[in-house]
Order: sequence, then C-alpha cells, then structure tokens
Amino acid sequence: MTRQRYETDMKDREWQILEPMIPPAKSGGRRREVDMCEIVNGIFYVLRGGNAWRQMPHDLPPWQTVYGYFNRWSKAGIWEKINDALRTAVRIMAGREAEPSAAIIDSQSVKTTSVKGERGYDKAKNVSGRKRHILVDVMGLLLVVLVHKANIQERDGAKSLLQRAKRKGFHRLSLIWADGGYGGQPMRDWVYSLAGWLFEVVKRADNAKGFVILPRRWVVERTFAWLGNYRRLSKDYAVLPQTSEAMIYAAMVHLMLRRLARQHAAAS
Repeated sequence: MTRQRYETDMKDREWQILEPMIPPAKSGGRRREVDMCEIVNGIFYVLRGGNAWRQMPHDLPPWQTVYGYFNRWSKAGIWEKINDALRTAVRIMAGREAEPSAAIIDSQSVKTTSVKGERGYDKAKNVSGRKRHILVDVMGLLLVVLVHKANIQERDGAKSLLQRAKRKGFHRLSLIWADGGYGGQPMRDWVYSLAGWLFEVVKRADNAKGFVILPRRWVVERTFAWLGNYRRLSKDYAVLPQTSEAMIYAAMVHLMLRRLARQHAAAS
C-alpha cells in the first residue's frame, strides 16, 4: 500500500543520489528487510518537524527502527561522511574546486531541554544550554561542526573546531574569516601555527548604525538560518553533544540532496 507523501520525503532523484552512500547490511546477519529509503524519510521527518522519535507517524517505519539506524550512523560518523561527499558534489556542480580555499567560522548558542547532558550559561547571549560552532565554505556548506557547553569562550571553542578541521585535511584551505569575538593577533598566531591558515577578523565599521550586512560574515549567518528551518534544531534535545552534531550534519545532507536534485533536473 502506497502511503501519502510528507513534505520532508525524498524524491526519487534524491534517493538515487543518497542510496549508494547508505551503509550496507552487515554480512552474516539477518537479511535487511526494512526499506532504507523510508528509514531516511523518517529521520528527515523528525528533523524538519521537530517531533520526538516516539511521535513517528504510523505509516513510517517503527520509531525504534528509525532511531536505531540514526543512532548507529551517528556513532559511526556516517552523517559527517555523507555531508562531505555531497558538499563536494554541490561544489563541483557549481563550477568550484572540490575542496575550499576559504572558510567562515561562527557560533550559535541554543537552549537545552530537561534531558540530561552537559550544558553551560552563555552570559553574552543570556542562554543556558550549548553552543554550536560551525565552519562553512563560501557557499555556506558545512565543513565541520562542534557542539559544546555554552559557557566555553568563543576562542576556546574555535580552537577545538579548527583542530578538527585540520585533522580532516582540507589541503586547499588557506583563509578563515571570523568576527571580532574571536580576538586579534594571538588568535591569528595560533591559527597560523596550527595549520598555516590566515585568520582574518571581519569587523563592523565604527560609524555603522543599525543592521549591517558584513562581508563574508553573512554566509555563515545564512547557514544558521537554513538550519533554523529544522525544528528539531530549535533547541538542543540530545543527551550527547555528538548526537547534536549528527543532527546538524543530517540537516545539511537533506538540504544538499534537494539542491543536487534540482540542479540535475535543470540540467536534463
């Protein structure tokens, strides 16, 4: 029986792009009987709608099954790997190099809920919860994310994030833009000694009044706006920061699948 489509469901072309990246069933075990397309549709339904896993609609696979796959893939770093593969595809389709040469860093503090897990208080934002640190390319596509307690200072969170970026081996990366909250020369020196990257602070003009769009900085703000469309990310509902990071990677996967499918359709 064919069910009614949800707005978050993948179209056929999107599933054709994603299917080869889905981990195969373990050899020697029970034959995989679930529809993996529906498993991913269930994950995207929770992400976009903000539902609890237990509130999965009955015409999607059982919530325990959907959550089980999301959890296993999160622990194995699958969402990050898929994000990296799709980001490369989007960049190439846009006529860019596979890897970026410049990136933008920023953070966002979000409230946590009553679930257990580490949290802290961000005095500057008056938020009790966690902080999402992201590094994006000039298209706003996610390179790496780090979720940590909100009371950790911008510079300290940025250092941990950039250490992750270095381990990922972005060989073309040479320049990172940031706002004034990340400090001046000491941070520039630290970043250069870490990986030979230039660290440039984009400052607001002294005579600027009201809302001002800052060069390069608007790109990462737009990425946060994209993520804001996923209601599951409106707060941090996860016990573990690593689960929150996987949610962010999965949201970007959903976004890029739709972009790639539209571009394929326009090109055909």
